Amino acid sequence: MDKLKIEGGYPLKGEITISGAKNSALPLMAASLLSSEILNLDNLPDLMDINSLSELLENMGSKITKGQNSISVDNSDISSTLAPYDIVRKMRASVLVLGPLLAKYGSATVSLPGGCAIGTRPVDMHINALEEMGASIEIKEGYIYAKAPKEGLRGAEIVFPQKSVGATENILMAATLANGTTTIANAAKEPEIEDLAKCLIQMGAKIEGIGTDLLTITGVKNLKSTNYSVIADRIETGTYMIAVAMTGGEVIFKNTRLDFLSALLPILKMAGIDIVELKNGDIKVTRNKNKPLNAVDITTKPYPGFPTDLQAQIMAMLTIADGAAVVDETIFENRFMHVPELARMGADITIKGSSALVRGVKELKGAEVMATDLRASVSLILAGLVANGTTIVNRIYHLDRGYEKLEEKLGACGAKLTRIS
Repeated sequence: MDKLKIEGGYPLKGEITISGAKNSALPLMAASLLSSEILNLDNLPDLMDINSLSELLENMGSKITKGQNSISVDNSDISSTLAPYDIVRKMRASVLVLGPLLAKYGSATVSLPGGCAIGTRPVDMHINALEEMGASIEIKEGYIYAKAPKEGLRGAEIVFPQKSVGATENILMAATLANGTTTIANAAKEPEIEDLAKCLIQMGAKIEGIGTDLLTITGVKNLKSTNYSVIADRIETGTYMIAVAMTGGEVIFKNTRLDFLSALLPILKMAGIDIVELKNGDIKVTRNKNKPLNAVDITTKPYPGFPTDLQAQIMAMLTIADGAAVVDETIFENRFMHVPELARMGADITIKGSSALVRGVKELKGAEVMATDLRASVSLILAGLVANGTTIVNRIYHLDRGYEKLEEKLGACGAKLTRIS
């Protein structure tokens, strides 16, 4: 199992090109199942999760052609509506095939999903909403067995009890081919959902309310082929911005957008980071290493609030900030698993329930640590970039699920990282 060796203490200086968003690419690939024609996607990240979903689609009969950060999915000959455990266990987003399969083919057998161990993340809202659209669903032996009525799914008024990105995406996709009109109230508003909706519209779907928490979808008979470019990964952008904040230096970010990071930008600016959008659209992030970082409280919330997917990274930054800060995690109950590992590096963090009190220390010290999930793994790498000495991060297969060419991108900016097989 691969490890990452990091020599700390080097400021970052250079350019980083941001990859396409994994959390957008995966539902877009699942959406290909709604059409018998070809969906072409570009600006696609080269990641394990993308490969896992490609494997799942091919297992169903999809013909997939991969290019340089692009993919072509031909679903003209789907032969199976089974999403087996051996593939689904690798990645939670596999459950996103449930809605499209039901809407297009009338049945689906999908293993209960796996992925990072950061909380229960139940699929109850997916199932309840599909049942409101007429589906009959049974869960047994670790699988979701779902069937649509003979006449197909029907439009319904869906009210989610809480915001869920996955449930919003699944029902949005299913509703595009349902009979009648579906409304989704209390829908999640993440940019990746907006990206999915825009692609579906290009495929012929009728969707109103994009970017709001009330989506209205009028079902159509068929969806067609289209070409679509995946949006930039806001979590990758935020992660590397935090890296600059921690190490000092100056990095130009290419192929990204600031409007997706409205909750992170003020936090970084209050911490003492300069962020400037250049005339050509690039983003320049600078931190004067002679000035201390300021501690800033954060609370994770659904978009447009502070993203839970950046909580571990910002906590790594706070471990070396001047003062104390409180981190409140309101999304996932198990998302402090990086804390004991940061403590091994000298971090001063006290957890009480869903809150963590982070007291800044003068320096972190290199240590051998273990990644427990995708975002926790990258937080340990950020800590290693500034730690005194050598840090070894074990189990970095999590990292390969969500960050394309991390060692190459950071290494080009002066970081000292080596992958050990």
